[in-house]
This record gives sequence, C-alpha cells and structure tokens, in this order.
Amino acid sequence: MELDKVPLWRGDHVEIRQLVEDFARYVYLPRLKDPSVLIRAVQEGVALPVWEKDGFAYAEGFDEQAKRYRGLRAGQAITLSESAPAGLLVKPEVARRQRDAERGDTLPTGGGEPTTTRGTGGTPDVGQDRTTAGAPPGPALRRFYAVKDLDATKAGLEASQIAREVIAHLAGLPGAEVRVTLEIQATFREEVPEHVMRTITENCRALKFTSHEFAPE
Repeated sequence: MELDKVPLWRGDHVEIRQLVEDFARYVYLPRLKDPSVLIRAVQEGVALPVWEKDGFAYAEGFDEQAKRYRGLRAGQAITLSESAPAGLLVKPEVARRQRDAERGDTLPTGGGEPTTTRGTGGTPDVGQDRTTAGAPPGPALRRFYAVKDLDATKAGLEASQIAREVIAHLAGLPGAEVRVTLEIQATFREEVPEHVMRTITENCRALKFTSHEFAPE
C-alpha cells in the first residue's frame, strides 16, 4: 500500500535496498522495528496467490539492452537476506505483460500435431481427466466452509496466517464470493467492570460489529 500511496516506485520497479533506505529515512513512512519487518512483507507480497491485485513481483535484475527482467517470479515463495537484500520489486501489471509476452514466444507455430500427457493404459497420468480413467464424474464442488478456534492471546497472528494461506487462495478464484465472519464468546468468573463494558461496547460500535452485547449467565 505504501508503494502506491507515496509512491515509492522508481519507474516500473524499485530496488529492495532502496526501499530499506526509504523507510529508514523518511518520517512520513511507517516506523519499522528493523529492516527484517520490511523483508518479511516483501517475501509475503511476492508469494501472494493474488499478487496481481494485492502484491507485486520480484526480479533478480533488469536487462537494459533486452528491456526485460531477469529471474522474474510472482505467486511463489522467495527468500531474501535480511542483512543485504538484493533484487527488485516489479509492478504487477508490468510483470504480467512480460510473462504473457514470454509465454506467447514459447507457443508452437506451424501445423504439427499437439502433444498430450494422457497415458496409454494402466494407471492414469497425473492431471488426466477423471472421466477418461473410467471413474464417473462427481458433483461440481462449488462451496467451501471451515471453522477454527483461535487462541485469544494470538488471535491477530493466527487470523493473519489464515487470511494469507486460506482466504487469499479462495478469493483468487474466478467469480469467488468469500464471506468471513468473526464470532467472539467470553465468560467471566466475576462481573465485568462498567468502564471495561463501555470501552468494548464503543469499540464494537466503531468497528461496525453486526451484533454485540453483555448478558447475564
């Protein structure tokens, strides 16, 4: 978000080392505990399944003569050195254009027969359509539902991990409509102090909770 808001891009990309310097130098950017915070954010942003919408791509460098990025990666995990991070962050639309162009260059041209990966018998190849293996097609799976209890002391961390490793994958599917509901249940040995009830009630109202209340046992 900061990359686009300030902005911090230098053209279509920015050196990661430059970003580390920017966050250390400019007071209008969020204060970071140390550069490792930024490096983790970079690694997570590149690995996002929805990197084109919410993240960015990574490249080892830029070839000025060929006008293309070397070692371009997106939607996959990368590992960076926290002490001396190297490489570039690339705008997602720019990375997509290069990927599409390179994919087009590798498509076959001419009238040869297309190749397939179907087996000739026995155990079907990985990725082979189930109907060709003699199995009847099952019903289309169009819904997903999950429930998980969170540790109250680590709810923020666990929720962030769930968003990154589950929700992001679901939201990245074409036409997906993802709804996430947070439910909180708490019981107490003693009556809740009035000032605590007032604080929680005001915070829930400000955060636009659908419903919230304190009730007798």
